[in-house]
Amino acid sequence: MRLASVLATGRGETNRLLSDLAARASQRGLRVVGTVQVNHDPTDGKHCDMDVRVLPDGPVLRISQSLGTQSRGCRLDPSALEQAVRLTEGALESGADLMIVNKFGKHEAEGRGFRELIGSALMRGIPVIVGLNGLNIDAFADFAGAFAERLDPTGDAIAAWLDADCPEQPARRAV
Repeated sequence: MRLASVLATGRGETNRLLSDLAARASQRGLRVVGTVQVNHDPTDGKHCDMDVRVLPDGPVLRISQSLGTQSRGCRLDPSALEQAVRLTEGALESGADLMIVNKFGKHEAEGRGFRELIGSALMRGIPVIVGLNGLNIDAFADFAGAFAERLDPTGDAIAAWLDADCPEQPARRAV
């Protein structure tokens, strides 16, 4: 059972690292499921729009909702997140070598979102890597216990984890 997390400090850096990992793993012939996040420039001058691409082949779902320029509450659209979870679950049922979860966020911290699916993948022996943010480090630690490995937020560290935990699958490699 292999569970890893990554937390980068630069805005959007964790998203970029996980997107690069998804591309690298797919190029190696691995069946990758999960989500990677794509942020777009703020349309209201303040809040970015958040989308996730459901792996391996889409769709792209808007997971943020516009609450107005003065809002301070959570902008996550829970129904869109649950749709991403259902789509990932279907992909996982079809077989996977790696699962990527763009963020262990508030919903996962509260027992919803991708939380059960992370456990399901791990029980099947599928390595999982999740993005973290500073707000949910403790909740992730409570969830993962001693089973999670914290990766340095570098492409090299993540590539080394991939190489160690997900050997190349030549029979499935794209021609």
